[in-house]
Amino acid sequence: MGEILKCEGLCKSYGNKEALIDLNLTLESGKIIGLLGPNGSGKTTLIKLACGLLKPTKGKILIDGMEVGTETKAVVSYLPERNYIPLWMTVENIIDFFCDFYKDFRKELAYDMLKRLNINPKDRIKTMSKGTKEKVQLILVMSRNAKLYLLDEPIAGVDPAARDYIMDTILTNYNPDASVIISTHLIQDIEKILDDVVMIQYGHLRIHGGADDIREQKNMSIDQLFREVFRC
Repeated sequence: MGEILKCEGLCKSYGNKEALIDLNLTLESGKIIGLLGPNGSGKTTLIKLACGLLKPTKGKILIDGMEVGTETKAVVSYLPERNYIPLWMTVENIIDFFCDFYKDFRKELAYDMLKRLNINPKDRIKTMSKGTKEKVQLILVMSRNAKLYLLDEPIAGVDPAARDYIMDTILTNYNPDASVIISTHLIQDIEKILDDVVMIQYGHLRIHGGADDIREQKNMSIDQLFREVFRC
């Protein structure tokens, strides 16, 4: 399928704090990839570098064979860990905005997902629960026909029923030729959908491989391995 993301000696520092240290990593297209690690491990930093929101201190990161810039932003769909939709907007407003902003936005798919999740397009964001806001943001991200979906903690802070909806939405609506990178420390909730696993700690790559291969080699679940590696 080809490479969708490649890091070569990637380093990122915030002053004296090193968030990523000499990271070498290649991820393929057509995969659902778990980016796993405890809080403060460098997951969000890596995602923000891939989005172009941060610049490397050293090394490089390539998306679809290109250095991060205007061209790569056109093929990346990003879900940040915090709500970014203005509270005064309705769901209809934000969908219209995305249609204007992204050429690959699939409006019919967005409305179909809203219907399946029982979300009224005329509701304002400020009237919604945290879980419903999370669903709306995910719908917006997954409605793009992107090559790389970057989801930063998409299931943190929502109830178990909402997590099931979110996992189903990811599985049934992403472009199968694309890759989805899901950053989380809630392994048990996403393990069943993962093709590949990347574990990082203190900015270092600890484990990278196919989910099934890792389970077979280690004779344990990804969740169990995570707890062993990070002593959770």
